Amino acid sequence: MRCLALGEEFLARGATVELFGTIERVGWAAAQLTARGIPVHPGPDTPEELVEAARTHRLDAMVLDSYDLDPAGSGALRAAGVTTLTIVDGDTRGQDADLYLDQNFGADTAHAVPGTVTGMLGTGDGRLLAGTGYALLRDSVIAARPPAPRAATSVGRPRVLAFFGGTDAVGAAPVLTRVLLGTGHPMELTVVVGRPEIEAELEEVTPGRGQTLHPVPPTDGLPALIGAADLVVSAAGTSTWELCCLGAPSALVCVVDNQRESYRRVVAHGLAAGLGELPELAAAGVTGRTARAAAARTLRGLLTSPRRRAVLSARGWATVDGQGRARVADAVLSRTGVLNR
Repeated sequence: MRCLALGEEFLARGATVELFGTIERVGWAAAQLTARGIPVHPGPDTPEELVEAARTHRLDAMVLDSYDLDPAGSGALRAAGVTTLTIVDGDTRGQDADLYLDQNFGADTAHAVPGTVTGMLGTGDGRLLAGTGYALLRDSVIAARPPAPRAATSVGRPRVLAFFGGTDAVGAAPVLTRVLLGTGHPMELTVVVGRPEIEAELEEVTPGRGQTLHPVPPTDGLPALIGAADLVVSAAGTSTWELCCLGAPSALVCVVDNQRESYRRVVAHGLAAGLGELPELAAAGVTGRTARAAAARTLRGLLTSPRRRAVLSARGWATVDGQGRARVADAVLSRTGVLNR
């Protein structure tokens, strides 16, 4: 989604955009690319293949967004004269890029840690684009950004939206659905279902009195669903910045290790409420029961307090202005020489 957002910005500026990689089991994402005329090519695996792809497609710049690629790839591209932007979550993995983008909250003020972007460069190097001022958001999110954050409004049966990425690969939806309904509070709960297995598991969940459960497939209308919700529950990934930009009162779950540091910062600064880490919430025994009880208390507090929801909305809305991708595109184009052709 963050690459799609950046691609939309370059397309708006008249650039040609191509995607190298594999889209498996995410038909919605493939449709997004097709609708924008972005072709998909096999993803190069080695530095040599990256360089060959750049030459074959006459690329001025390449964005690397992967936890699996050989770290030497960015340096090989630079040596071949291709401007390289590497998207990271703190750890550079030893890559040598022209630009590094770490859009996580607090990345611009984090203490320098060896092996991380701040440890290598610091924020004065000019190669580091750090913090939510560079958050990459899609057209549909930017267009839906409200002119002001939410007001404190009382609702008897809150509308709650839960979503956990395109496929919910870690199976967060059933766990959090049960926690939400387990609060006992009346609600209209909509859950975005990324896989048939998730849908099958949700069919076994029975809402309580005053509660309804509506599973829906991944949709282009997610920003509208977010805007209509009184509370959103989501994974603490890149969707965090979409929720902040839209001023959505949110509760986040840390579902994978590389979300942990950003999750802690966001919760500590009150941009969203924290529900804990998925492995603990899904655990059996005392550990799981304790984690789920704590998450349910947090959710119950949000469902019953318009003021708490309004505070989260205001802080998030003020933190992400929706202009991050334009700043990133400016930085990339300034290094390619394309603007001077």
